[in-house]
Amino acid sequence: MHLKGYVKNKGEIKMSISLSGYSVGPLLYCPATNTSIYYSLISEKFGTGYSLAFCLEDTIADRHVEMAENLLAETIQKLYSYRQEHDFFLPKIFIRVRNAGQIPKMFKKIGQASCLVTGFNIPKISLENTDAYITELLKLNHTSTFYMMPIIENPDIIPMLQRQDILYGLKEKLDTISSLVLNVRVGGNDLCHAFGFRRRNNESIHSIGPIHQIFSDVMTVFGMNYVISAAVWEYYRGEGWDTGLQAELLEDRLNGFIGKTIIHPNQIPLVKEAYRVPKKDYDDARQILGWEKDAHTLVLGSISGERMNECKTHSNWAKRIMMQAEAYGVEE
Repeated sequence: MHLKGYVKNKGEIKMSISLSGYSVGPLLYCPATNTSIYYSLISEKFGTGYSLAFCLEDTIADRHVEMAENLLAETIQKLYSYRQEHDFFLPKIFIRVRNAGQIPKMFKKIGQASCLVTGFNIPKISLENTDAYITELLKLNHTSTFYMMPIIENPDIIPMLQRQDILYGLKEKLDTISSLVLNVRVGGNDLCHAFGFRRRNNESIHSIGPIHQIFSDVMTVFGMNYVISAAVWEYYRGEGWDTGLQAELLEDRLNGFIGKTIIHPNQIPLVKEAYRVPKKDYDDARQILGWEKDAHTLVLGSISGERMNECKTHSNWAKRIMMQAEAYGVEE
């Protein structure tokens, strides 16, 4: 199968990821009906360095969708008006829609305040609905730039015999607008729901065999060309919620996931801290990327003298580290 979007050079598959995919950071989910979020934003109650997704999908009952759309439009319009005269941190704002038709509908409702919207979360992305979402997104991009963040969580990827075709089919479609795909996200709860799984606050989603296997396949297909954001952690209070989140974040990073969907402001600082780059990694990445082309050797001891750095073998890692450092900072 031909893999569109991969950069090949003498048998090598090279990474092609941009910094913008790292810029989302912790993505805080908020029901579109939550009008108090307006006051939290203008007062910078949650600090800085996060993004916000207003949800019109799973968090909203079917019979209240129209009401939720109107409340969301009102919230964004109020933010727009307030920002004309006040300076405050405004996170990247995304709207998690139910279907492609909701994209133009919301833009009509929001009006000129739509300039505050960075893009859309696309839940349960599938081969059947991707084209419609792409069409609507391209219509909006005639005048301004708006992004999508597809969420791979549709249960149709669970059967192993069809997963490969679906994932590569999705990638082929998304590659046609790759510059507008800010990052790719995975939906842990939807996939766990299909099996009837739910992890405790001291258990990592990466320890759930079937789910980890799906995530691994998503990373294999998309990971060299897109930033992949990790699944939601649903605990935010109670004994052990924070240490459990920190442990899962370590596994997220080890498995290539950068950024995380969150459901409570308590989780923001932990995610930001987890993705800060260790100083040793930053120093080594700079050494690797600054390698002299005419150097007689492509291997050298690390800055700290603890490990080996190879110019060729570690160059893609180094590029990721530098982008992550720019987005999240460096540990001192």
